[in-house]
Amino acid sequence: MIQLEVWGPYALFSRPELKVEKVSYDVPTPSAARGMVEAVYFHPGLRWRIDRIHILNPISFTSIRRNEVLSKISARNVRQAAQGGRQELYLATPQEIVQRSSLLLQDVHYVIEAHFEMTSKAAPSDNPGKFQDIVTRRMEKGQCFTTPYLGCKEFPASFRRWPGGPVEAIKETRDLGLMLYDFDYTDPQNITPTYFRARLENGVLDVRNCEVFR
Repeated sequence: MIQLEVWGPYALFSRPELKVEKVSYDVPTPSAARGMVEAVYFHPGLRWRIDRIHILNPISFTSIRRNEVLSKISARNVRQAAQGGRQELYLATPQEIVQRSSLLLQDVHYVIEAHFEMTSKAAPSDNPGKFQDIVTRRMEKGQCFTTPYLGCKEFPASFRRWPGGPVEAIKETRDLGLMLYDFDYTDPQNITPTYFRARLENGVLDVRNCEVFR
């Protein structure tokens, strides 16, 4: 098991049911937590499982407005341009940029508890002790596979290995309702989201034995 401490000024764990204006969940989703752990150490021979997420700072929201684009350049136009076609590979700023509001979490601080399972893609020389030593060393040195971020890439996360001892989470208990758990990648052609009933108990989101809905 590992304990990864992450923090940052802003976070956005988007609710998928809201398509235009982005609104964050109150706490990180298990899939977002897994993404942060994988950003520190990813290997095809292991699969990360999130156990608990400790909320260290009070849950606080702030609203900001961001410039976004309405569309993106199509892959077909890029292919045709690469083959010598005269396709326009740009977006006209006055027509495409729009301001949208986002409801973000601010001044966030979490401790993520996770463990890993070996997969069939592990090499004969791979073993749990080897992986545990590697990820522990990377957390202590601040090394990462990619930059971990707090829900959106605009909000990078600072991180380190939790130094040990009890985790002092906020003293708050509440029902968080239905929350995104992760995505089911069993069928690559039909990736589907999964959900669970989230509940915060004394500042801790425990997902070890949660029931997952599809």
